[in-house]
Amino acid sequence: MTTIFNVWDFLLILLYAIIPLAYIIPFALMAVYAERKISAWIQNRVGPNRTGPIGLFQTTADILKLMQKEDIVANGADKKLFLLAPIVVFIGSYAAYAALPFTSVYIGTNINLGVLYMVAISGFVVAGIIFAGWASDNKYSIMGSLRSAAQLVSYEIPTLFVIISIFAITQQFNLRELSEMQTSNILNWGIFGFDGLGYKRILLIPVLFVLMIILFISTLAEVNRTPFDLPEAESELVAGFHTEYSGMKFALFFLSEYANMFAVSGLVTAFFLGGYQSPFGYLGNLLGLSWLVPIEQVLWFLTKGILLVCVQIWMRWSLPRLRMDQLMRVCWKYLIPIGFVCFIYITIVMYL
Repeated sequence: MTTIFNVWDFLLILLYAIIPLAYIIPFALMAVYAERKISAWIQNRVGPNRTGPIGLFQTTADILKLMQKEDIVANGADKKLFLLAPIVVFIGSYAAYAALPFTSVYIGTNINLGVLYMVAISGFVVAGIIFAGWASDNKYSIMGSLRSAAQLVSYEIPTLFVIISIFAITQQFNLRELSEMQTSNILNWGIFGFDGLGYKRILLIPVLFVLMIILFISTLAEVNRTPFDLPEAESELVAGFHTEYSGMKFALFFLSEYANMFAVSGLVTAFFLGGYQSPFGYLGNLLGLSWLVPIEQVLWFLTKGILLVCVQIWMRWSLPRLRMDQLMRVCWKYLIPIGFVCFIYITIVMYL
């Protein structure tokens, strides 16, 4: 009986682990397609329109072709680290989904330090990128990886200011509990002040809006998206840290980037946009169908996250890339001081 019970527990854990992967792969394919179409619309082009209806299968065809490409390793490369780098980057991106609350009944691991776990696990991505740059035996790659390390470490500081500011208000690091505090009413979402704050909500709303902007900018820099895509600057570094990669290894980097985009969007959603909560109540409660509510919550969480991903795509094709000194100036001279002032203001308001 014990053996059967242990096997059942293992299969249940495996199922919980596979669910995010079953979402990440089709999401990445559709996100690449959306990026192509949105960029085409912004630049007054057509975009992919040949493979499948309105080009829907173009990205699938490209990925299948990429998987069949020859796996090339440069003679001077450190072969073990070269192989390990994309795996470490993908593990870091994938593991972040363990703390994302897709619904009130499903979260990979409902740990009390879920927010800090997501920040910590992003260190795997930094390590993988440095592995890739060093192991490639390419000057462009090593420059890209060093840029990425400096960028990610710097922009984690304003992210942590936002996290501790929200903790000062809610006393929570658990993303599911944060979502539960933003009940199914848009006025109780984090950006408008959490439920139960009373008169303090009026004092906190402007600061919470600023904190959401800081978190969005910081997470945008952490996933290396324009205007913060210095590690992959095509006009300077060819392709940055993944210049020497091809075939399935390059596909893993590609998949990790889009997985990261949704992960950070999910973090912003859980903090400020109600998490999986509906803005105006649930149809399941209205009809007396309690089983329908978790399904609605999943749809709301995915909708909010995907809309934020679309904003990231829109920014990529609208804004010019910053220089490295400008990128650091935005972090150290603006985001960090503003985040620190917001934190001090919130602690004073909550103390009063």
